[in-house]
Amino acid sequence: MPTEILSPDTFAAQQNASPLAALKKAGWEQFQQLPVPQRTNERWRFSNLNHVKLEGFSLPPAPAKEIQQELLQRSALIEKVSGKIVFADGHLLGEVSLAPELHAQGVILETLSAAAEKHPALLEQYLLKSGTDLGGEKFLALHQAYLKTGYFLHVPKGVEISAPIAVYNWLAADGAAVFPHALVVAEENARVNVVDFYLSRDESAKGFAAAAADIHAAPGAGVFRKVVQNWNEQTQSYQIDNTHAENNSTVTTVSVNLGAKRARFENAIRLNGSGSNVRLYGLTVADQDQEFDQRTLQIHNAPDSYSDLLYKNALLDRARTIFSGLIRVAPGAQKTDAYQTNRNLLLSPDAEANSLPGLEIEANDVKCSHGATTGQLDTSELFYMQARGIPKETAYELLVFGFFEEIIEKVDNEELAGVLRTFVQEKFKRRSAKNLLG
Repeated sequence: MPTEILSPDTFAAQQNASPLAALKKAGWEQFQQLPVPQRTNERWRFSNLNHVKLEGFSLPPAPAKEIQQELLQRSALIEKVSGKIVFADGHLLGEVSLAPELHAQGVILETLSAAAEKHPALLEQYLLKSGTDLGGEKFLALHQAYLKTGYFLHVPKGVEISAPIAVYNWLAADGAAVFPHALVVAEENARVNVVDFYLSRDESAKGFAAAAADIHAAPGAGVFRKVVQNWNEQTQSYQIDNTHAENNSTVTTVSVNLGAKRARFENAIRLNGSGSNVRLYGLTVADQDQEFDQRTLQIHNAPDSYSDLLYKNALLDRARTIFSGLIRVAPGAQKTDAYQTNRNLLLSPDAEANSLPGLEIEANDVKCSHGATTGQLDTSELFYMQARGIPKETAYELLVFGFFEEIIEKVDNEELAGVLRTFVQEKFKRRSAKNLLG
């Protein structure tokens, strides 16, 4: 039977036989002690906390066999992959797949539960070591308490994985709570490409997701991660990511946020090595009364490091976005080169975009900049397209897609780029021309 996630009995029951029991227990205790976020907390400034509800969500059993088969078939959005994992309602569907040649080279791709049994020393070294400084401590603690659904990807020194590893996380049952985790470790001079999908089986089931990721790039390593959040609009979503970049490593993250009633995305990057290079790109389409809350932290701890952030948001109807980003440069991080940009496109007079970029610099030889813009579509461009016979709603779509293309082209995988364009198109198709044009 499904069990409420706030119940001590629920927590105790899922502790049985868990190799992560001590870590989960610490998370549960912290969750009990931490208060529910308040708007007076600067890290929750502008957030609508009326949407934050933890009651009424449960840990459902595995989906019925026919639903499992359906979701396995739907988990083929990109076909050219090096490996694949599919989860639904916190349960592994089918088997973990990995290309035989990668297995032979020592690549590890396991569920977290399996990795905790087979590779406990590696998990102890890398799993949930950073916490969060961006406000989501209570949700990260709950995630830790129910840590189960997730994967561990370890790429040994010098191994290169070109085709992506695809991981699908599905919400299927009504009222289901899931806690996906991505743990990616690229050792020295390794290369890896990962795509994390967060999807709902249908449009009506209520859901709760508290996800997290730990990304570690050793000296000279390269990690390219894509995050595609397209839960249904009955879901609360919390995503807390931590990235660690060492000497001369490169980490790129492209985040696409389309779904959820309310979605909060916290992303902290730590550039710990000289020559490290981290890039964050975000694309968000918000409509109806959706709220997307984006909090970022670029921490430069080493000299001669580079970071670049570009988040683009398009807002329709009564949708809201919040962007709060900080570049923090440590005293010894001379020659830091860091940028942060948030661009908002308002497609409705009732939409609301809030931007709070910031700098905290303790070194005197740096290049850092931050900025935010909010505006509307160029009416002259719209008129030009209509004058050439393009319907107004189609012209709107084309101009919005032009706004997003700068992000989509960063994906560097045409198959996935096509999927992203389709997702955005489908979101627009669900809207009538009247709603779109206000």
